[in-house]
Amino acid sequence: MEMPTTQLLFDGAVTGLVIGLLAVGIVLVHRSTRVINFAVANMGLVGSVLFALLTVRYNVPYWISLAIALGVGVLFGALVDLTVIRRLFAAPRVILLVATIGVAQLALTIVTSLPDLDDYPRESYPVPWSGSWSPVSDLTITGAQLSVLVTVPLVALGLSLFLGRTVLGRTVKAAADNPELARLQGISPKTVSTAVWAVAGLIGTLCLILVSAQNQSLTQITTLGPTTLLRALAAAVIARMTSFRVALVAGVALGLGQSFIQFNWLDQPGLTDLTIFVVVLVAVFFVSRGRDTETSSFSFTPKIKPVPDRLRGLWWVRQLERAPLVLLGLVAVVLPLLVAQPSRHLLYTVILGYAICAASITILTGWAGQLSLGQMAFAGLGALLAAALNRGLRIEVGGSVVALNALPFPAAVAIATVFTAALAAVVGAGALRVRGLLLAVSTFAFGIAAEQYLYRRDVFHDEDANTASFPRDTVFGIDVTTQQAYYYLVLIVLVLVLLVVARLRRSGVGRTTIGVRDNPATAAAYTVAPTRVKLRAFALAGGIAGLGGSLLAGAVQNVPYADRYFLSPDSLLLVSIVVIGGLGSVTGPLLGSLWVIGLPSFFPDNDIVPLLTSSLGLLVLLLYFPGGLVQIGYSARDALLAWADSRLGTTPPVKSVSAVPPALTRTTRPPLPENTPVLETSDIRVRFGGRAAVDGVSLTVMPGEIVGLIGTNGAGKSTLMNAIGGFVPAAGAVTLLGRDVSAASPAARARGGLGRTFQAAALFPELTVRETVQIALEARGRTGLPSTALHLPHTFRAERAKRSNADDLIDFLGLGRYADAFIADLSTGTRRIVELAGLLALDAQVLCLDEPTAGVAQRETEAFGPLIQEIRRELGAAMLVIEHDMPLIMSISNRVYCLETGRIIAGGTPDAVRNDPKVIASYLGTDERAIERSGKAPATPEEHHTPTDAAVPS
Repeated sequence: MEMPTTQLLFDGAVTGLVIGLLAVGIVLVHRSTRVINFAVANMGLVGSVLFALLTVRYNVPYWISLAIALGVGVLFGALVDLTVIRRLFAAPRVILLVATIGVAQLALTIVTSLPDLDDYPRESYPVPWSGSWSPVSDLTITGAQLSVLVTVPLVALGLSLFLGRTVLGRTVKAAADNPELARLQGISPKTVSTAVWAVAGLIGTLCLILVSAQNQSLTQITTLGPTTLLRALAAAVIARMTSFRVALVAGVALGLGQSFIQFNWLDQPGLTDLTIFVVVLVAVFFVSRGRDTETSSFSFTPKIKPVPDRLRGLWWVRQLERAPLVLLGLVAVVLPLLVAQPSRHLLYTVILGYAICAASITILTGWAGQLSLGQMAFAGLGALLAAALNRGLRIEVGGSVVALNALPFPAAVAIATVFTAALAAVVGAGALRVRGLLLAVSTFAFGIAAEQYLYRRDVFHDEDANTASFPRDTVFGIDVTTQQAYYYLVLIVLVLVLLVVARLRRSGVGRTTIGVRDNPATAAAYTVAPTRVKLRAFALAGGIAGLGGSLLAGAVQNVPYADRYFLSPDSLLLVSIVVIGGLGSVTGPLLGSLWVIGLPSFFPDNDIVPLLTSSLGLLVLLLYFPGGLVQIGYSARDALLAWADSRLGTTPPVKSVSAVPPALTRTTRPPLPENTPVLETSDIRVRFGGRAAVDGVSLTVMPGEIVGLIGTNGAGKSTLMNAIGGFVPAAGAVTLLGRDVSAASPAARARGGLGRTFQAAALFPELTVRETVQIALEARGRTGLPSTALHLPHTFRAERAKRSNADDLIDFLGLGRYADAFIADLSTGTRRIVELAGLLALDAQVLCLDEPTAGVAQRETEAFGPLIQEIRRELGAAMLVIEHDMPLIMSISNRVYCLETGRIIAGGTPDAVRNDPKVIASYLGTDERAIERSGKAPATPEEHHTPTDAAVPS
């Protein structure tokens, strides 16, 4: 390795300054709105092209044109916020990220409608200073580079002064640092968002002008390319999406690194992009250790209302969803017989191939909440590997060549599918602790690295050629050499893929994946391991993408890795297909593929169709039909079912049960030695930075006990419970049912017999009550992925048993009328009851309840005491309960601990703790009425009490 020349290093530093300024724009938007702006560069396209038009075509003076262009950039950024971002303000950040992709493509569409500059071949992009300057013999500085050296530091300094010295800037900074406090101070988050996006438009326009000036070409203004965007994203991730200074320095470092790599490995094109991909993976890993980038639920996934039970017996209702699919299937079978041209058969095959690839996005984004912007890279690598295996793989190892015999077409595709599944799991592993946003950056970087480097490896190519042929002959003895025969093969594969995906969605595989997406902590408390579920989603999505890519390549009998199907724009197109079709819907990929790929080909001369299938169509759907085309269909279905339901008259009463359901049968466990606590903590300590939230807490819970945990807000009660459950790092020891679980994960502790509810009772907003209880029932029997995908008979029996058990538990707690209601639509009190149903499903031996009556009306709170005691009796479980309702906690507890500033200040019987001077001074206060009230509660009869007799909050 050698050090590059001074000129190369200088050129790299100048390029890095522009990259750093773009990264500053990304950080600015993310700090203020928690959105990763993939339109940061394209937002400047309109202004930069207008600047060239004014200066070159209309001879407007440079500085006047520059002022107008920058003003247009500011206006464009503000309009983006007012028309798109503001309307989606409460949407999940992942959806907003998709919207920025649409904005980027929309900006490109606007630019193409402006007058072109092809009539000025001798003109170059305007610069403020012409000529060059050579301060030393081996360094030449052009006017465009001088513009960068002057402009970028001034803009960075100006942005710093704007945020630190102006009222608006301080408002932006305050809203970013503490949104809730800023809102209480009267700061409008929407106003801040408009200001930030306006500044982002200014930065994007300025960067495009600087880049175009260095390129000098008037015809390449719109070709900034994804590689520059990737470098800016990498610099922003290195800056942890928070620091402007680090982002600018990281941009310069990346520019210098690019010069170094290109100087030493000029014969390895794309090596820089591979290096940046590795840098992004490492940066994402460290950023994910610090915080979660996404906390909102996926409210834009279409909610499919279940069919009312009393309508299920109607034949036409049962066929209502199948009829459109059967009709679509008949059209797919008959159409190639009526249209004989092979070119049309190829088009139909490509539509089906994209639908298969899009099904992978349904799983990864629609179910798991992880946005992939490089999915077609997995498809491309799967296609290249399948082609290589099909013709015979040759691998050079240490100077010798290892040759593998050619494999049949089906075997090559199958192996490629498994390979891409494993590769997707590896790529996704770096973002396991984040939700949605940073995985998008990782996969985008992977897509660029694959396109620029991995695709070019000789192992994937024909011998002594840059092509990758993939001829097809027979599949299981059937000739598929004709385009029509191959179309039917791909159609069969698509049907099988959709059947598998539909089956998985209705099973525990789909429920747990969505549960982890919506609430990883509660999923872990229900024995579901979030890491395993995410890796499963990554692998499943990667495998389907590899399968679809292999079949796409088979359609053209080669892998066109350099010009279509498998490039970065195709990955973005795939996201558009799924969002337009319906994010998370099983049929969405097919509908989206027909819309985006099919419509322009079916109506090539129509002027409206390109708009409907472009970024404009994507934005319109996000703004007005966020559930996609599927949402329109389900809205019509729901209206029809509502009419049919009304024709049947009054809804019959929901059944309730008074007998203990079979689902409450206790698991036989070996008894603990006498006087052994079921839960014991020893010197538990939890620190956040320099503050001790829990400081040396030791407590015990004996079999069958209810132990209360009281204390002021901030005393460390919930943190202690999180430490017991394994949700926060803690020193000390936790013993559960006689076994040390201090090093166990939350899911492992739940499997060991620990049940947990949470203060917010958020559960899984996008699942129904029945599905939520079914997730908890996974603790009694896991849903196997291979057996479920293969539709083995025993999986259907197991699924029916889970549904029956869930219904029994729901009815037992009086929740029957809410069984098909979405958790997001329930009141706090009803969600509390659903949490208790989950605990019953777990069959846990130790229950940790965090403020079970928080947010519940007093009348409903009084019903919780008997309900909690009944659950203890039915499960034979011990309980540790945090509660601020003193009459309730004192009446149901056998013993009580009181915490203050992370330490236990009192412990013992309720009477002893209530009268302890430290507790009175710290928590109860000196008001005699408050002390007296803490000992009074409604009577809780010890005779057998049926939970269905308790009032269920509504």
